[in-house]
Order: sequence, then C-alpha cells, then structure tokens
Amino acid sequence: MKIWSDSFTEGGLIPPECAFAAIDPATHVRLSNNRNPHLAWDDVPAGTQSLVILCVDGDAPSDGTDVNKEGRTVPESLKRADFHHWALVDIPASLKAIDEGQFSDMVTPGGKSGPDVPFLVKNGTEHRLRQGINDYTGWFASDPAMAGEYFGYDGPCPPWNDERVHTYVFTIYALDIPQFPLDGHFTCAKARRALTGHILDEAQIFGVYSLNPDIAPTLST
Repeated sequence: MKIWSDSFTEGGLIPPECAFAAIDPATHVRLSNNRNPHLAWDDVPAGTQSLVILCVDGDAPSDGTDVNKEGRTVPESLKRADFHHWALVDIPASLKAIDEGQFSDMVTPGGKSGPDVPFLVKNGTEHRLRQGINDYTGWFASDPAMAGEYFGYDGPCPPWNDERVHTYVFTIYALDIPQFPLDGHFTCAKARRALTGHILDEAQIFGVYSLNPDIAPTLST
C-alpha cells in the first residue's frame, strides 16, 4: 500500500490549519482550524474488507511537570509517550481518499460527537464510519471549559515550551474483516490494540509540528 497527503509533504510541517493550536506571540498559543488533513491511498491488497486510519504522536511528554510552564522547558531528553489523535474505522475498501476538513473543522470544546459518522461515499450510497475517543479526553478532564469525550480527529498541540519537534504518524491499515471488532465507545488506544491479527497491509505518512517559537520557524513545509 501507499499513502500521501495534499495537506503536507512526507516529513514536512503539518500546516497550522490542520492543528489544534497555533503560535500566538501574545498568549503563546491560540486555537486553530483543527481540520483533518487530506489523505489518499492506493494499492490496497486483494481481500481487503475494510480500512482503518490512526494518527499517533509518539513524542508526548511522559511527565507533565514542566509542560506549558513559564520559565521552564520540557527537555529533549525527557522520556516520551504516545498521544492518540485519531482512529477512523469501518472505512469501505472501495474508498480511495478523504478530504481536508471532512471529519473535523475547528475545535469543538467538550469534543465532537461519536462514535458514528454518516459518510456519503458515491452513487448515493451512505456508509457509516466510526471514530474512537482521542487522548484530549484525558488531557482536558480537569478543565471545566473543555472537558468531555473527544471523538474523531483533533490535531497537534504540543507544549509551547517543548525542546523536541513532535512527529505525527498517519497509518492506514487494510483489514480482513468488514467491521471493526469493537462496539460502542472505544478509545484510539484500544482500537490500535484491536488491529492485531487482522492486518493485511499498512502504509504510513508522517508530518512534524511545534508550538515552540524558537523551533517552529526552522521547520520546512
């Protein structure tokens, strides 16, 4: 399989329009357009019955003590953990692309609804895709203005004082089952684990992002 995006180049900067937050000189960050990126794929193997898309940031700080704190930095050397940004499942095998902003456009305080997503594919045929709960659910759990279940895509928002550039990996999986083996509400992390034993093939594309004003200008598009 192969996957590409018209929203960003392989290994290049994810545009602020596809991020949860962007740099603001006065307040460090501001909410951004939060549009899911365009993704397209090809060479889906024979026997594929459905597809899954996951987006994971493997550079999330494992310790939040210094995150977004004035006068401090999150050191490059700090141990990192996964932060799950998106799980889109039950994608029909006949689908070849999704548009930028098709599943997310702007930040929704409290999170977008889910898991079901009605989606018109072609020739008037509606397919019901589903989305998992991303890790902003836990991140905003103690914030009354933002708390809720965050279904679907919510884009990059790394700490504005992080010394490390964050890498966001979008992976598409071809599965041997027509429906994903999780019912009801499920997290992106659980979706990732449920793929085991059902993957026929996969492909990845990654982009980078930073909200650190000392680092972001050095990133290429």
